[in-house]
Amino acid sequence: SRQVPGCRLCKDNFTKAGEQESVRCDTQAQLMERGCKKEEIISPANNVTIIKEDPLSVSFDNQEPVQMSPQKINLKLRPGLPTTFRISFRRVEGYPVDLYYLMDLSNSMKDDLENVKELGRDLFAALKKITEHAQIGFGAFVDKTVLPYTNTNKEKLQRPCDESDQYCQAAFGYRHVLSMTAKENEFKKKVADQFISGNLDSPEGSLDAMMQAAVCGNKIGWRNSSTRLIVLTTDAGFHMAGDGKLAGILEPNDQQCHMENNLYTKSNEMDYPSVGQLATELEKNNIQPIFAVTKNVEDVYKELSKMIPKSEVGVLSSDSKNVVQLIETAYNSLSSKVTVTHDNLPDNVRVVYTPICKYAGPAGDKNGVCDNVHISFDVTVTADSCMEDTFFTIRPLGIKDTLTVTLSTKCECQCKDPNDKMHQLCTNRGSIVCGICSCMESFIGQNCECSIGNKDEQSLRASCQRNNGTECEGRGDCVCGRCQCHSTNQGGRYRGDFCECDDEHCENYQNKLCGGNGKCDCGTCKCNAGYEGSACQCKASREGCLTKGNTVCNGRGRCICNRCDCKEGYQRPQCLICLGCPDPCQTKLDCIECLGFGSGPFGKICDTNCRNITYDMVDNFAISGKECHQKDSEGCWITFKLNQLVGEDNYEAEILKQRDCPEPPSVIPIIAGSIAGVAVIGIVLLMLIKMLIYMKDLKEFRKFENEKKKSKWNTNYKNTTNIELELVWCY
Repeated sequence: SRQVPGCRLCKDNFTKAGEQESVRCDTQAQLMERGCKKEEIISPANNVTIIKEDPLSVSFDNQEPVQMSPQKINLKLRPGLPTTFRISFRRVEGYPVDLYYLMDLSNSMKDDLENVKELGRDLFAALKKITEHAQIGFGAFVDKTVLPYTNTNKEKLQRPCDESDQYCQAAFGYRHVLSMTAKENEFKKKVADQFISGNLDSPEGSLDAMMQAAVCGNKIGWRNSSTRLIVLTTDAGFHMAGDGKLAGILEPNDQQCHMENNLYTKSNEMDYPSVGQLATELEKNNIQPIFAVTKNVEDVYKELSKMIPKSEVGVLSSDSKNVVQLIETAYNSLSSKVTVTHDNLPDNVRVVYTPICKYAGPAGDKNGVCDNVHISFDVTVTADSCMEDTFFTIRPLGIKDTLTVTLSTKCECQCKDPNDKMHQLCTNRGSIVCGICSCMESFIGQNCECSIGNKDEQSLRASCQRNNGTECEGRGDCVCGRCQCHSTNQGGRYRGDFCECDDEHCENYQNKLCGGNGKCDCGTCKCNAGYEGSACQCKASREGCLTKGNTVCNGRGRCICNRCDCKEGYQRPQCLICLGCPDPCQTKLDCIECLGFGSGPFGKICDTNCRNITYDMVDNFAISGKECHQKDSEGCWITFKLNQLVGEDNYEAEILKQRDCPEPPSVIPIIAGSIAGVAVIGIVLLMLIKMLIYMKDLKEFRKFENEKKKSKWNTNYKNTTNIELELVWCY
């Protein structure tokens, strides 16, 4: 656990019976004042051991140079006590430089590409001024070849430039063109073969390209011992993590190398990296970016540079002719500034860097910055808790050199205990361990003075625990099954069977215990006569709590500090009204029915259940109070008034003598009405049936009439008959 750095331990046990063992930890002066001898005082100190400290190199001689010293260090720390050591740094003259030129080949960079094709000689010349061991590589980028970033029409993918452009290469995300080389002609030839391409939107896939250039070290050709630079030239902003969702690309960037045939193969499958991901990989691979951008996006890249350590921003001319001068200036700025930081810092460990140089930056807990060639840093390390054999790494950004710090803590007191197995301070029943008795079996206590005999030690200790809680509430020692209470910090003592009480932790008023008007008794203030309140802060008075009837808070609360502290539901100032209480008209109905009319659920036991109600039977109300109109158990309406008296459940009532009961039903009219109803219903049914029969007959008659009208009669019937008659007579 965290310790107080100035605290010492007296290994000689000078504590008295009931005193806490913690009094043995204090400042040296306090311990000596209590009688501890100086040679008995233990104070662990920090130890710093340098394991490896190779001297700093002066110049580069084709061997791995040493630019930071020491390289390995061991710390043995006391928790809470800081220790400081110094590291030195010197930049080696002629140290190799690897520069990777990463160019935006979107259509707007057409003029810039033509100028870059002629810059090979100037670039190499500028790097030769810095070191004889310089190499240059080249890469190009545009954007992801999916909508809405690039036109996905088949012809447009093959030729995304304007129709007027004679030379145009197919759309692509990122292409590695040339690995690191020291040959000027090779650089010039590869760049000369490049042509412009194009896309739709303004931001480009810059971060995609930088990520691949950082993580594909073998393909780019970064050397192990070199200053690594990426020069990004563009005239547009950049897409970042999350923008890929516009094209339905949801897979986050995995910060891995995906290069085949010098092309980034996962461009259309993975989202753009975040700025944090890119910064992590650049730092991890010791790469320092230089953003050579046009004036219109200068502010954008300056904000980006703030989030990427060891980066610089320079403004390109409209045709990139000043790019060599810009690189030279940015490199000088980067190389003159040294920033040290750490990796894998363990929990509960703090580090502060204090630069020691002419142009030192402020001390910081994350890094330190110096503007100089030969500089130093004081590194202060503090461990806030106990730990064993952990480590972290300190390194300058952009440089391969590291310092490994191995850390452990001193959490055990190194006491030179006597060899006596039976020491006299332990009543010859145990040995001394840092001043504390380690008792032999069957004995317990501060000085092994208690013999437990046949009893179980655990059961003895259980008798010192209240409700199976902490032994003696953590305020005393369990000695022979009884709590022996410690002294308090203020010089008093804890008390009680379980040391649960003390007279120092009561409520304060005006920074005085119990307001200075009472005594603290086991955490509660006992007020002097004439004072009251939880902290005895008020003079005793009842004036503000008295009602017109000379009662205190109407018997429904306590008067504290001259104000009513009402019972739940009742309202101040005098606890007269209860907003949250049930309606007494309903809750007292059974008693009113029983008292006034001898009926209801309570029947003849009114005296037992309704003692808190005094009542009168009246013709007219004479008291004020709430008028109630309720239906009793017999269906009658009872009208009464209730007036609450002093106390919670005391009432006086007036009950009207006359109840409003409904008359009983008359049997004869009901029977006569029923018979008449049945007769009427029968007559109505007969009439209805008769009407239906009549309607049916009428319908049939009308049908007959219609068919009769449609019949045709023969008009010669009469003549035919006469002829037949004449024939008969002839015979």
